[in-house]
Amino acid sequence: MSLNINFISMKNQMSIKITSLVFILIIGFFTLGFIAIEKDSDKDLVKTSTWFIAGPALENQEMINRIREEKGIIKVTAKDNPKGELELNVLITNSDSNDGPPTNLSKDSKFVLITYKSSHLIKLQAREGNIEGTGCVHGGSHPRVDLAPSPKKFTTVKIPWSDFKQDGLPDGKLLDIHNLCKFNFVNYNPVSGAFLEIKSVIID
Repeated sequence: MSLNINFISMKNQMSIKITSLVFILIIGFFTLGFIAIEKDSDKDLVKTSTWFIAGPALENQEMINRIREEKGIIKVTAKDNPKGELELNVLITNSDSNDGPPTNLSKDSKFVLITYKSSHLIKLQAREGNIEGTGCVHGGSHPRVDLAPSPKKFTTVKIPWSDFKQDGLPDGKLLDIHNLCKFNFVNYNPVSGAFLEIKSVIID
């Protein structure tokens, strides 16, 4: 009888230990999941960074960033009869000015993931830092890719860093991700009401 009671007691203890282990594993799984989500969100430039606008837009910088903070989206619309380029800018490392030192991305970084909606073709430029390492290179050409029009719905594109080439040419010089200053989203030929909306810009 005593042996049977001891056996039952050992069985109960083992059951409790297994249950505790399973509980710990479940908690660990969810904790790691939340950490991963937080890590990804920390890289989203829509969430973390001030955006800048240049050209004939209805929205000014204050409006763009207020909407960004309230609704989690970047939105810009061309004025009637716009003249000149319409350009959205964001630094890779957040800055209060439209310039700043470049960011040295890890060699393990492979791509940028962008979710956007646009009435027209957008040229996505990746501006590199200057030789002094104090700011962005201004003027001239920059490694770039095309974001195809997507006027009806948001679309997500995964762009490897190797796609960013000087002037967008097949044999153009590749982007140096260890000297990456900012992104420019440019509509070179805006028309009245042309729009661009960006939900996320996530750097891998």
